[in-house]
Amino acid sequence: MLTDLTIAQAQTGLRAKQFTAEELTEAHLRGIGTLNPRLNAFLTVTAEQAREQAKAADAAIAKGDIRPLTGIPLAIKDLFCTKGVRTTAASMILSPFVPPYESTVTANLLRDGAVFVGKTNLDEFAMGSSNMSSAFGPVENPWKRRQDQNAVLVPGGSSGGSAAAVSARLAMGATGTDTGGSIRQPASFCGLVGVKPSYGRCSRWGVVAFASSLDHPGPFARTVQDSAILLRSMASHDPKDSTSADRSVPDYEAACKRGVKGLRIGVPREYRVDGMPAEIEALWEQGVQWLRDAGAEIVDVSLPHTKYGLATYYIVAPAEASSNLARYDGVRFGQRQDGGDLTEMYSNTRAAGFGAEVRRRIMIGTYVLSAGYYDAYYLRAQKVRALILRDFHEAFQKVDALITPTTPSAAFAQGEKMDDPVQMYLNDLFTVGANLAGVPATSVPAGLDSNGLPLGLQIIGKPFDEETVFAVSAEIERAAGFTALPQIRAGA
Repeated sequence: MLTDLTIAQAQTGLRAKQFTAEELTEAHLRGIGTLNPRLNAFLTVTAEQAREQAKAADAAIAKGDIRPLTGIPLAIKDLFCTKGVRTTAASMILSPFVPPYESTVTANLLRDGAVFVGKTNLDEFAMGSSNMSSAFGPVENPWKRRQDQNAVLVPGGSSGGSAAAVSARLAMGATGTDTGGSIRQPASFCGLVGVKPSYGRCSRWGVVAFASSLDHPGPFARTVQDSAILLRSMASHDPKDSTSADRSVPDYEAACKRGVKGLRIGVPREYRVDGMPAEIEALWEQGVQWLRDAGAEIVDVSLPHTKYGLATYYIVAPAEASSNLARYDGVRFGQRQDGGDLTEMYSNTRAAGFGAEVRRRIMIGTYVLSAGYYDAYYLRAQKVRALILRDFHEAFQKVDALITPTTPSAAFAQGEKMDDPVQMYLNDLFTVGANLAGVPATSVPAGLDSNGLPLGLQIIGKPFDEETVFAVSAEIERAAGFTALPQIRAGA
């Protein structure tokens, strides 16, 4: 099946003219047509645009003008602005918005020849860990519990649509954004590789903002090599983004072949939390042993302020969200609800346009920024964030990378944990630290739980040292030999 190919395999096949970009694209569009009504992974399918891009890719291949992603069908999280294609952020307030410009990340992918098959579902404004807060309905995880086939599982969030699309073979790769774990957690839940690069490595220009100091665009793929190919195309310095890093982009694909011999890998003791499932603890120990067997030195390290990470994140992120979402007022773009005066129009528009989770976070953020509480909450959280960054800096004086679990559980079912926002927030337990510190991190599928659901291991690296993260991730991938497939997928 063409939909089972990796990006690297598809590159080889296209160049050898074993199949055409049009054939590859049509195979994925057929899968979307069959499965998306069930999975709800795509909010907008751009079939005609994809066919035109595939036709152009075949013409380029015929001329010998082959770029890194020529003819490769990708899905784009509906948080990235795409010129002439509706961009909703999975919110009613942006439901009619069609951008007149292209985000830098998607422009880079188009420059390298990618074919966009559609825009994927997400938690509204990327706020969530389950993809249940989308104004357009939840996404179904293509994986099933072995002992409860009728349970509908979440794909994780916020980038759940992207993860489900790649896992179900509806796209060869996808873009996501990671603010507190929103690439790595769905990657773990859906048996994929998910990469959160260093802050500033991928431009945020043209990406609908959630929390500006925490948002990280990155890729989903089915292999470490594929994710390396995607990140190299996505990453760039961008003068339009003041936080973009003016650094050259390395050859990440080559880094996947380095191996780990001689590397020092840290195991942070604070990530051993009470109540961690035994199978996740066992997988973590197995991952450590795989790296030890491959020639790495294992070092016990401490990140003492880890226990404050979630509390810090859930002050900083809502505060920034409340500021960023103030622009959605019904005046300049998006949905508008009429009112008797300007204030009533604002109120009506935001009440109708924002869902419950977004309203909750706006209220929290406004509260912690308000007079009398700014010093007690927001300023204190920023000080703790600096301590968390210092913890990582000190640990990386001793080691080259860290290994941890990605999530505290496998994918849960729709309806489970939903009534308790705090339990939902705990899904980010192992991932928020890397966002607060701005360091690169990946999730690599490494095993299955007792119900046959995928579990991921997380690799965290030094700032702008994605090469080492890819090298360690590739070693975990080789040792794990993860070949399990979701039950719902194109061609199954």
